[in-house]
Formats: sequence, structure tokens, C-alpha cells
Amino acid sequence: MNTTAPERAGRREWTGLAVLVLPTLLVSMDLTVLHLAVPVLSADLRPTGTQLLWITDIYGFLIAGCLITMGALGDRIGRRRLLLTGGAAFGVASVLAALSTSAEVLVVTRGLLGVAGATLMPSTLSLIRHMFHDPAQRTFAISTWMTTFMVGGAIGPLVGGALLERFWWGSVFLLAVPVMLLLLVLGPVLLPEYRAPGAGRIDVLSVPLSLVAVLTVVYGIKRLAEHGADGIAAVAVLVGLAVGALFLRRQRVLDDPLIDLRLFSERTFSAALSTQTLGVFAMAGTQFFINQYLQLVEGLSPLEAGLWTLPSTVSGIVGAMLAPVVVRTLRPAYTMAVGLVLAALGFATMTQVDGDAGLAVLVTGFVVSSFGLGPTMTLTTDMIIGSAPPERAGAASAVSETGSEFGLAMGLAVIGSVGTAVYRADAADAVPDGLPADAAEAARDTLGGAVDVAGRLPAEQAARLLEGTRDAFTGALHTTAFLSCVVTLGLVVLVMTTLRRVPVGAGAQGHGEAPPEDGEGRPENTPREDTPRENKDSAHGSRP
Repeated sequence: MNTTAPERAGRREWTGLAVLVLPTLLVSMDLTVLHLAVPVLSADLRPTGTQLLWITDIYGFLIAGCLITMGALGDRIGRRRLLLTGGAAFGVASVLAALSTSAEVLVVTRGLLGVAGATLMPSTLSLIRHMFHDPAQRTFAISTWMTTFMVGGAIGPLVGGALLERFWWGSVFLLAVPVMLLLLVLGPVLLPEYRAPGAGRIDVLSVPLSLVAVLTVVYGIKRLAEHGADGIAAVAVLVGLAVGALFLRRQRVLDDPLIDLRLFSERTFSAALSTQTLGVFAMAGTQFFINQYLQLVEGLSPLEAGLWTLPSTVSGIVGAMLAPVVVRTLRPAYTMAVGLVLAALGFATMTQVDGDAGLAVLVTGFVVSSFGLGPTMTLTTDMIIGSAPPERAGAASAVSETGSEFGLAMGLAVIGSVGTAVYRADAADAVPDGLPADAAEAARDTLGGAVDVAGRLPAEQAARLLEGTRDAFTGALHTTAFLSCVVTLGLVVLVMTTLRRVPVGAGAQGHGEAPPEDGEGRPENTPREDTPRENKDSAHGSRP
């Protein structure tokens, strides 16, 4: 039995981590940076309603659909090579998006950004696996990666708003150019290369099967959340599930599959993936209603609403960064369980939102729930990566990110749909008599529709409509927060029954570590075996 302690990361690895978080920040920012630019963009390019939806959605769709393929591709051609290629493509696509002269061109360039973005996420995470062999250091590195992703999503609208104050809407895309240039300059110097030894070719048929399966299911679920149950949503989900079944069946018979299904037989991997997906599920549906509550009930502008969500982002970052410290003395399962109980308490607090103190109660509950979920997101990611064999780290990273995408879509669809149903049931009694049929239907359908209708009514009638529909929406928020609370408490049971044996001081009971290799099986950016120890980086063994 090999009892040699894994080599600890030094100055080069920690500097390399600073390089890796740059594309992570940009990918998450691009998910939200366009939100405040939509009105200006619409006035300039005049997209149809359908085109506008595709402009905002296609980026996330293609990231989700291409993750599995890109993760497997990185395992075969090299994670650093894929990262740098994807970074260059992301920079070029960003320039093309900024210079788009029509809605059709912007849809295409946003799609290219999604494909390029899908190369970056699994590449950065799998490179972390091979740069940080010490489990405690790897957990800290992953918490830093997770924190960067959270920061990017939070500051996207704020950065976009600041740029729009001075520049045209395309400026929100140009942020990527200097960052990707920095990645291309520093990446070859600071990042090691690794590709799985003996990996075969990508199975050509598996790529479209995985793409169609993920895209159609995510699209169907998203449509279900936005429009309710209809034939298109049902067909999309059913087609996606059928194609997904064909994909999985093919993976079982391939000698070199896109996803090694044996990963799921590893208990730590499957339990961590389930916990992560359901954690995102619990937060997504309630957060959807929180954002609407801030604007439509509290009457805040989009920028003001974004600022009020910053405390929850900060608390989530603090929770994620505390995880590596706590697991030095407390088992990861116990750390996650405590955090999940806190998250459930935060969701329970949101069920008390009402009246003049509604904003304070809502923000407090959101802060507590985000803080509680932070350690779970960090530690489950660490377990997923650490429990996969080194040669499958890219594929494991892609599965982790795909699971989060499904959790987000399912949370919006399931919890969001329940909340919408509650609103519609209560709003039916809140709509005053005498409204035109189409106006009454719009007010009963969404709170946004009710606010729009109220703007065209006499003051007294508008006040009655808004009071009733806002009360109905607050009741819907209570319901979604309660469901999230129940799911989170269920995760406490799942974690304690499946992950409690993961030891203190490590985020995962991982496979044996191997140093990163170049295409010929020799570690790259590390000394040869016969290199004297004193010639190695003197910073090895340092800890931040």
C-alpha cells in the first residue's frame, strides 16, 4: 500500500490558480451581464420576441449541451490545450458579439460564446485536480474556483450597468478580450498539461446524442417553467429522455465512452452529484421569486434589486471559503449537514416575509440560506472531482456542471411552477370586477402582468389590484421557500447517510493521484524523476 503523502502545491500552482479563475469569472458573468442591456439592445437591433429570448438563452443552453463533449475532449487532447483554444475562441466570439449588426448575428455569436464557454469550465476544474494533489489544498482551490463563479454571476448586471452608463451595449462583451489575452500569455507558462494516457478517439455518434439529449430536456423544462405544461414542452422532454437513453446505452458498449458510466458506481461520486444538483434545485426556484418580489412588490429598479442581492452573494462566498477550514477538523458530511440546516432555516425565514418588514426579512433569509449552501457546493464539487480517476477528471467536471444546469432548470420548472400555480389561484380573487377579459387574464397570469394592467387603471382600482395581486405573490413566495426548506432538510438526511464516512481533512476519498502528464506520459512543467529535490520549486509545501 502506498502511504507516501501527496506532493503539496507551491508558488507556481497557486499563481496558476489565479490564471484559472479568470475564465471562470467571465463565463459566469456572461450568463447575467446582458440583463440590463436588453432594453438598449432591443432599441438598436429591434429583435422579435423570439429572437430576444434566443439572444438571452442560447448562451446557457449551448454551455449545458456541450459540457459533456468538451470534458471528454479535454481528457483526450489535453486540458490546457482545450482551455487555451476555448479561451481564444471566447475572445473572438466576444468581439463578434459586440459588433453584431442584427439580431440574427447576435444569436449566432452568443451561440459561439456558449460553445467556447463549455470548453472553459471542465478544463479549469480538471486542471485544478492535477495541480493540487494534496486533498486539503485541492479543497481550498475548488472553494476559490466556486467563489469566483458566484462573484461573476453576481457582478454581471452591475458591471453591465456601469458600462452602459458610458458605452454602447456591445461593450459588455468586450470585457472578455483583455482577460482572454492574459490567459493566452500566462497559461502556457503557469499551467501544466495533462491528457489521459491511452485515450481513444471521441465517438462521433455520442457527441450529437449527448447534445440533443441535454438541449431538448433543458429547453423543455425551461419552457414548462415559463409557459406551463404544453405540448411543445412535453415533446421536448420526452425526445430528450429518449435520446438520452440511447446515449447511455451506447456508452455501455463503447471501449472508450464519452462518459464512463462506472463513475456512477462510485458511491461518493453519485451521492455528491445528487446533493449538488438538488442543492441548486432548492435555491433556483425560490431565487426566481425573490428577484421578482424585489422589483414587483418592493418596487425596486433592476439595479437596486441587484444591489439588495449582493449580501446573499457575499454570505455564499464566506460559506464556500470557510468549508476548507472547517473540514480540517470536522468530517465533510457534518460540515455540509450543519450548512444545510442553516440553509433550511434561511428558507423558513422567507416564509415569514410580509408587510413593511418584508424586505429586511427576505434579505436576511436569503443571506442565511446562501451561507448555508456555500459549503455544500464547494465540498460536493471537490468530492465529484476527487472520487473520479485522474484520466476521467475532465468528464467528471463536465458531469458536475451538467448536473448543476439540470438542477437550475428543474428548480425553475418544479418549484417555480408550484409558486406560479399558487399565485394564479389566489390572484383570481384579487382581480377587481369590471376589468376587460384580456386585462383580467393578464393580471391573474403573472404579477408583472398585473402591474402593467394597473398602470392603465384609475388610481383607486389600480391600488386594489396591486394590493391583492402582491399579497397573492407573497403567498407564492412563502410556498416556494417552504418547498426549498423541505428539499434542503431532505439533503441533510442524504448527506448523513451516504457521505458520513468521507474522512476529516479531505474533501473526497479520491483515487490515487498522478502528476500531470504531457502527450508522452512525462510530467510537464515538473522536473524529471532524476532531478534533485533541491532544484524543485522551493515554495512547495506552502499554504495560503
